[in-house]
Amino acid sequence: MPTRTTAQPTRAGIGVEPVVGALGAELTGVDLAGDLPDDVVAEIRRIWLDHLVVFFRDQTLEPEQFVAFARRLGEPVEYPFVKGIDGHPEIISVAKLPHETVNFGGIWHSDTVYLPRPPMATMLVAREIPPRGGDTMFANMYAAYEALSPGMQRLLDGLRAVNSSALADVSKTREDRIRENGNGDDRDREYLADHPVVRTHPETGRKALYVNPAHTARFVDMTEDESRPLLQHLFQHSVRAEHTCRFRWRPGSVALWDNRCAMHNPINDYHGHTRRMHRISLAGDVPR
Repeated sequence: MPTRTTAQPTRAGIGVEPVVGALGAELTGVDLAGDLPDDVVAEIRRIWLDHLVVFFRDQTLEPEQFVAFARRLGEPVEYPFVKGIDGHPEIISVAKLPHETVNFGGIWHSDTVYLPRPPMATMLVAREIPPRGGDTMFANMYAAYEALSPGMQRLLDGLRAVNSSALADVSKTREDRIRENGNGDDRDREYLADHPVVRTHPETGRKALYVNPAHTARFVDMTEDESRPLLQHLFQHSVRAEHTCRFRWRPGSVALWDNRCAMHNPINDYHGHTRRMHRISLAGDVPR
């Protein structure tokens, strides 16, 4: 068995241990509840942009501390379908209870791409974890684009896709939370937005594939039947093993991922147990 290497500290004293080759890094030496110096926050952001998703262990974050750290990175925004927790409308509870069989968001997706300005990032902190299972997978959409043939890249570079909040496979994953804590009239509303199939990241300048199984319905000016074969190919291509990583949660674990270049998928393999997380989304820009 290979020897596990020790995370090497950065200039700001943060340990960085990559999870796999494709994406993801676990950061150590950071207390997110503390008053972090600006250079530490800047270093976290730099590492995050390099690795697409970063993880922190053993964090004791009260809701106000969770929101405070989120504001160091961006502007927290409310989720359209589920009300926030008491006193903190920016934080929603992402939960699956023992009697439930469908988990919240249990499909590969990028968050709320059916909005004109999808969030740039999402933060999740684990509050209650099942004894086994409940991992989250992440996919590198830079790598997915770069692994396509030059001809396919040229074809996709000129396309736009329609994204919907009402596709059946993702709608059923939020029904329990809407029933329990729906956000007024928005619970039945369909959101639609079209975005480039390949977007250019506004901070890194890199191109990323920007379609996902949960929300992308069709290409602009094409029918769903015409779009389906190519979309299905792109969905399967994006989540090839060499493009992904898998994170095992513990209570107090935190994940921060870049919604502009990464997809995620919470694995639904813990029936009969509770998994409860708190989530914050950070405002993004119009995809280009």
